[in-house]
Amino acid sequence: MNFSFATVPPILFGAGEHKNIPSLCATFGSRVLIVRGGASFDQSEVCQKIRQRLEAQGQVTQCHISGEPSPSIIDESVQKHRNFHPDVILAVGGGSVIDAAKAIAGLLPCGHSVLDYLEGVGAGHEYHGPCLPWIAVPTTAGTGSETSKNAVLSQQGLGGYKKSFRSDQLIAHHIVMDPELHISCPAAITAACGMDAFTQLLESYVSTRANTMSDALAWNGMEKAHDHLLDAFNTGQLESRSGMAYASMLSGITLANVGLGSVHGLASPLGAFFPIPHGVVCGTLVGVATRINIEAMQHREPQNPALQKYAKVGRLLSDQPRLKDEQAHAALIAILDDWIQQLHIPRLSEFQIQATDIDQIVAGSRGNSMQTNPIELTDAEIHQIVRECL
Repeated sequence: MNFSFATVPPILFGAGEHKNIPSLCATFGSRVLIVRGGASFDQSEVCQKIRQRLEAQGQVTQCHISGEPSPSIIDESVQKHRNFHPDVILAVGGGSVIDAAKAIAGLLPCGHSVLDYLEGVGAGHEYHGPCLPWIAVPTTAGTGSETSKNAVLSQQGLGGYKKSFRSDQLIAHHIVMDPELHISCPAAITAACGMDAFTQLLESYVSTRANTMSDALAWNGMEKAHDHLLDAFNTGQLESRSGMAYASMLSGITLANVGLGSVHGLASPLGAFFPIPHGVVCGTLVGVATRINIEAMQHREPQNPALQKYAKVGRLLSDQPRLKDEQAHAALIAILDDWIQQLHIPRLSEFQIQATDIDQIVAGSRGNSMQTNPIELTDAEIHQIVRECL
């Protein structure tokens, strides 16, 4: 029962909570920098009303983030908006937008390059702040970035990387999780983000650092995903959007506290070397990675408690509480494979990933996430995960 658990910012959750955003911003001042994603912000009537209310109570400028943020995008954004002197940053968008806002909020007061602080590839300086106050308003249900203290940045291509700018000071001051803002999310993004959220819940549930509290939250999140993931993709109704928004938020809390596993270990090099969205990586890998984990434990660590946990998830997803462990393992793998098919998750080969790339991917997969996988996989087993998903 011994564990430590990081707290989360104040959360406003539910349909219509976006109406509180202007008053929340006003508690910090009248100058607001909105960090946003693509055209969906401009096309959303709700988002435009938020912007108009903010403009009525002060000065507003916007920063547009396209795709996954790179260090150069962050540095350019910081320099471009330093003279605006915002009192608060409002991040409205998916995980990439929220990660970018996190980094911008941390760097605007000092004007430094993010490479001064980026783990593993930067100058190695310790970040001491101060960080501008910022408010997270997710418009997708996937990464859970709104609850974490790290901004994930990517440099794609040969010699690429996917690393974090990480500090307790980068945690959001408020989270506004309003499923009404998710209604216009396209089906393909809903699918990838939903599989990302479920993968984070499953991997944190079987993490070597899992504890009683993280297990309770991860289990509750998986219950919501079981009830709402497919319906959010097929119909996009508010109830299902709300369920997946809640599941995603819980996944961010659990991953921040107990870590992840092999899927996210592989997501790092795949996202660094190839133009593949993070949620697609998670969605296409999770079924095979789960099967390989189970098989490895059955052969080498049959007493590993994660085997029982995987079985519990299999009973949950299959609605068959009386299945024996091996039957439940098979049910879990079958359901994950079925979800991947129903959600039309692309395979790795659709992003120019070939068999000749696998050795490089495996070599780059031994980061933090792989360290909390329930069993240490061999290079051959990691190779197999990627090969089967091409």
